[in-house]
Amino acid sequence: MINHLKSARTAAERHDDELKVRETVATILVDIERRGDVAVRELSQKFDNYSPSSFLLSASEIEALVNKVSSKDMRDIRFAHEQVRNFAQIQRDSMKDVEVETLPGVILGHRHIPVQSVGCYIPGGKFPMVASAHMSVATASVAKVPRIIAATPPFKGEPNPAVIAAMKLGGAHEIYVIGGIQAIGAMAIGTKTIKPVDMLVGPGNAFVAEAKRQLYGRVGIDLFAGPTETMVIADETVDAEICATDLLGQAEHGYNSPAVLVTNSGKLARDTLSEIERLLTILPTAETASKSWEDFGEVIVCDSYDEMLAVANNIVSEHVQVMTDRDNWFLENMRSYGALFLGPRTNVANGDKVIGTNHTLPTKKAGRYTGGLWVGKFLKTHSYQKVLTDEAAALIGQYGSRLCMLEGFVGHAEQCNVRVRRYGGLNVPYGAGAPYREAAE
Repeated sequence: MINHLKSARTAAERHDDELKVRETVATILVDIERRGDVAVRELSQKFDNYSPSSFLLSASEIEALVNKVSSKDMRDIRFAHEQVRNFAQIQRDSMKDVEVETLPGVILGHRHIPVQSVGCYIPGGKFPMVASAHMSVATASVAKVPRIIAATPPFKGEPNPAVIAAMKLGGAHEIYVIGGIQAIGAMAIGTKTIKPVDMLVGPGNAFVAEAKRQLYGRVGIDLFAGPTETMVIADETVDAEICATDLLGQAEHGYNSPAVLVTNSGKLARDTLSEIERLLTILPTAETASKSWEDFGEVIVCDSYDEMLAVANNIVSEHVQVMTDRDNWFLENMRSYGALFLGPRTNVANGDKVIGTNHTLPTKKAGRYTGGLWVGKFLKTHSYQKVLTDEAAALIGQYGSRLCMLEGFVGHAEQCNVRVRRYGGLNVPYGAGAPYREAAE
């Protein structure tokens, strides 16, 4: 039996919030469409109190900002960048172009072609998300995207040097200091000063995620990424301190970040609730984390590991920290999630900042149908075909002719028939299917 010791806000309550966000985003995107740069500047002034002469940083401005980063911080940024780039390159190397002769004279293949322009959003208004630059910009660079633009909001009224350094290191070709909906809209819709991109990537708050959702189709997007979600699956092999720490470590992202404990231990559940109360008295970001925990925190006690698995697969959390006596069993049986963090020695913060896997992950149950951002998201797989011999043209053409007529597509059939006549020497009547012949069987 599943027992909820603590429940989050209801789906209906969350839906009301989502409707308000949706309406706000739609209004702002229409404004950007109509007024372009003027709207972007007004929005930046309104939301970030920031209106520079140009949102695009010049090469000298980028260099000056990078020089403000201490050598120690730069070493850490480079280390994280190398881990992310290395894993992205390994993933890219696993993706092969294909060309094969499926029948004598018939060549089929596919090629992985980079998206030609990408806009990377790096959050940073509340916390400067240095790591997000590695995850989007550096990964796009590994995919050899020809034009990579990056946008980030000002931090305390000015560009954050560490974020700009990570963008530059990752390979951004253009860097803009713009945040929120106005950044997403400008990159996707375009203005007189910002050429639109083909694809948007990167995490963000509810407004950024909704802007990407509304613009999907006009441009491609990586996935719906935000706000942050975390789940801890734990049994009595770990204690309340580590569970509470891992839950609050993600709850501090924002006021609406779900954090869920799933366990088969009533004692661990109760102890974790108590430990969270204690940690919230000393955590510097408790104002944010406590609001998330109050409204979106859950503690679910199950009778068995099978129940824990079912609950986890149903919730489809972005981050799933597994700390049990059977972590690999969860790895083998989990089907819907963003990323797994297996065992007490690792944690979500490792994935967020440094270990090498990408931290831009599906939220809002999108893990049912997609994984997270990776180098493959920046590549389009395009197929091609070649027919090299007359015999192959006639063989495929005869089958194609009859199958087109079966569906009622006479014009399609004639595309096949003209090849059958020219390359196969068969006089197929116009608008008819090719006759059955031994050569075609």
